[in-house]
Amino acid sequence: MNSAPPCENKACFLERLRTAGVEPGDSEELGLNKQLLMFATGLISITSMLWMLIYWSIGPQFSTTLPYLFQLLLAGNVLLYIRLRNFDFFRLSQLALFLFAPFVMQWYIGNFITGSGIILWGLFAPFGAILFFGVTESIAWFIAWVFLTALTGVFDYLLADATTKANLAIPLRISMVFFALNFIAVATIIYVLLRYSIQGKRKIEARLKEAHEQLLTEQDRSERLLLNILPAPIALRLKNSEETIADGFADASVMFADIVNFTQVASKMSPSEVFRMLNGIFSAFDDMAEKYDLEKIKTIGDAYMVAGGLNTENADYTAAIADLALEMNTLLHGDFAVNTSHLEMRMGIGTGPVVAGVVGKKKFIYDLWGDTVNLASRITSEGVPGMVHCDAATHRRLADRFEFKEPQTIHLKGKGNMTVYRLLGRKRAD
Repeated sequence: MNSAPPCENKACFLERLRTAGVEPGDSEELGLNKQLLMFATGLISITSMLWMLIYWSIGPQFSTTLPYLFQLLLAGNVLLYIRLRNFDFFRLSQLALFLFAPFVMQWYIGNFITGSGIILWGLFAPFGAILFFGVTESIAWFIAWVFLTALTGVFDYLLADATTKANLAIPLRISMVFFALNFIAVATIIYVLLRYSIQGKRKIEARLKEAHEQLLTEQDRSERLLLNILPAPIALRLKNSEETIADGFADASVMFADIVNFTQVASKMSPSEVFRMLNGIFSAFDDMAEKYDLEKIKTIGDAYMVAGGLNTENADYTAAIADLALEMNTLLHGDFAVNTSHLEMRMGIGTGPVVAGVVGKKKFIYDLWGDTVNLASRITSEGVPGMVHCDAATHRRLADRFEFKEPQTIHLKGKGNMTVYRLLGRKRAD
């Protein structure tokens, strides 16, 4: 039973009556069941009253106590349900009325013939049980209808020669008319209820389908957002496990690109102009990184970080990093629709072992640590604007395919003197 307090005013009571007692928290299926049972009650009440008028109009008249009592019980049960909101009791008691009332009326009128098969109306009980309880629960209701029908047949057979009370006698012609009317009425109401039920369930299915599609759209949007933050393998691991994600890579290539004199340039621009400038350049870099199957790690202010050899299938990631750096330089020096402020960048590449993982529990990022990362960062900060600088490990790996300027020794903070090489481009094929 619903624990919500009953309405204390007439308007609320009438509103619940108008909406078939459907509560805001009801599921769509429960709401449909409530509407169906109220609809069935209304159809049966109207039809039974119409039957009384037809009986009277064509001749036979008998006591209206039972039909009126049936109407009062149906209406009273509806009002009790609207008042107490106990749908479980309502559907049980209403189906019991649907089942027993037709048999009581037929026993009162006489037999199958004089009653014109009125017990057919009792079929609403097992049919309603299918709709309002379920297929399994409806079996008992159908068995009850079959038992009462068989019992009625037995008594009609045993009492066939008994004389029917004269004041209840109904001409055979009228009985035949009502046989047809009862068959038609029962079949019609069942058809209407079944059609209403199927239409309602289809609407529910359509809404569920729409909600499912919206959920898939949101899920796809969340997936894309997650993949914009994390590499695909890391995102999958993060979704399927709560374990800490930290991987060691024996060899990877890391590149930093840092805008020269960014603070001075940005000081002469509005915040929105600074954003558009960085977004245009870094978005172009993102497309290039994807083209070379490299992993963008992050942007830090005016710095861009990308790595190869982490979670991609590109085995020649060091060469891919070099090609990316050269193409980024070409973009900055040749495409002033993107590089509207004619910015210069320092770029540095380091190759060696790194540790990669996801930091924190909220607003997490995928990041890299280790001496290789620090070396690439230091090379970048000490490099010459407009040039790509590489450490010795990167040079050894690329020397057979790329051209470099002669080595230089520079002092790196925390590292001391280090040999670096300036990348010029790929060697021409002979």
